[in-house]
Amino acid sequence: MGILLAPFAWLLLFFYNLFDNYGLALILFAIVIKLILFPVSLKTKKSMIQTTMLSGKMQQLQKQYGKDRERYNLEVQKLYEREKVNPMGGCLWSLIPMVVLIALYGVIREPLTYFMHLSAQQIQLLADQLDWQTVAVANGWISQGSMEKLVERVANGEIAHIFENGAYNQMYLVSLINSSNIESLKAALNAQFAGAGDGLFVLNFQFLGLDLSKIPTWNFWAGGITLASVGLFILPLVSTFISFLSMKVSMATNQMNNKQPQNKQMESTNKMMMWMMPLMSLWIGFTVPAGLSIYWITQYVVNMAQEVVCAKMLKKDYEAARIAAEKREQEEKEEEKRRKEEARLERARRLEEEKKNRGKKKPGQKKAEPDQEGVNKEDSREGIRAYARGRAYIPDRFGGVTPYTDPNDLIRAEQEAAAAGKDKKKKKSKADETVESQQPKVEDVQAPEALEQPVSPEETKPEPSQEENTEPVEMETIEVEVEQVEVEVDEDEKKEG
Repeated sequence: MGILLAPFAWLLLFFYNLFDNYGLALILFAIVIKLILFPVSLKTKKSMIQTTMLSGKMQQLQKQYGKDRERYNLEVQKLYEREKVNPMGGCLWSLIPMVVLIALYGVIREPLTYFMHLSAQQIQLLADQLDWQTVAVANGWISQGSMEKLVERVANGEIAHIFENGAYNQMYLVSLINSSNIESLKAALNAQFAGAGDGLFVLNFQFLGLDLSKIPTWNFWAGGITLASVGLFILPLVSTFISFLSMKVSMATNQMNNKQPQNKQMESTNKMMMWMMPLMSLWIGFTVPAGLSIYWITQYVVNMAQEVVCAKMLKKDYEAARIAAEKREQEEKEEEKRRKEEARLERARRLEEEKKNRGKKKPGQKKAEPDQEGVNKEDSREGIRAYARGRAYIPDRFGGVTPYTDPNDLIRAEQEAAAAGKDKKKKKSKADETVESQQPKVEDVQAPEALEQPVSPEETKPEPSQEENTEPVEMETIEVEVEQVEVEVDEDEKKEG
């Protein structure tokens, strides 16, 4: 941190040694810092003006895609890319002055470290020489209870010294150094730390009758109303007013064209910033030494001058950019109008064609009949439903149509077949007994072979003219023929024998 603050401390100390006035050194320091950061300010101004010029288009996108946040963000990103605008450009560049402000705050808060280059042990020795324990309580810098706790912590070994390098203790300690004790303090430091006292000097915090090392308070009348106390009270108020005026000038110069459409969201954000920043300056002005208020006042005044200069420098460029943007926007509108007119003409042409063809039977409107081989419209008809079985229905597609048979008929046929089989067995057994009684010898030799000989399928196959459902009758006929064949065979064999 010391390496970062060293250049700022050197510059501020240079102006102090040059004019021997702390307030004037802060003013010159603020002016030089703003001049160094002028390119950054110009870049910030440019980014802000670019964003302001796009406010109208962003408002249109808000109306068009307001409900769809994802689509809106995507379109805004495309707009930034098309216009080559970095929405974070103004914020990023404005952070650099904040870094400088933090650095200056550290330099002002610790003058013994950054101006006189004293270490922590040397500062503690200086506090002992100035009787810090008594003077700090007497001036109200530290309360009596807090000092007693510090003494107790030192006795317990928790801390090394009652002087703590925090808040604004170094500024309070430097304010105790004057021309009457400077030599003794240098000698004490050189006696224990060789050459440490050579850098010690009296720092003059007086500016226009004000002690810039003190912190302004609201109750300025508590210690008596004096010019110094009233001046310290007014200083943060002046800083707040200048801050408000600077915000007004900045927003006025950002709006380079009064004819630009206003973005309500951006306007509300600007109004909030216009009031929040001055209020923050007011609050901080009563919590930090008055020297920082001097720096802020100077910075805001220089910032207003820079805003005017930047606006004049960028006005010509952005007038040309604005004209180009308006021309491009007009071309986009003309293109959109042309597309709408073409769409309108196309709709009118279609409507006219529909009117002409209304009531006419178009050959193309009728669905084409399937031209697949084997498809017949009548095969798929069921009553008045022309395509009940489908437009591409083919009866023999999967090997012919199986006729529907009532399951009750099938069960009844099976039962009749089973009953016929039983009758067949009974008749066969009676026939066997008759043959056996008439021809016992032949039956002994031939009957078993005839009985064991299976009936060929050709013999049981019905004639083409016969019905397929007369199975029980065929079985009875087959039985009679078999018996006759057996008898004829036996007679022929006897004749041959």
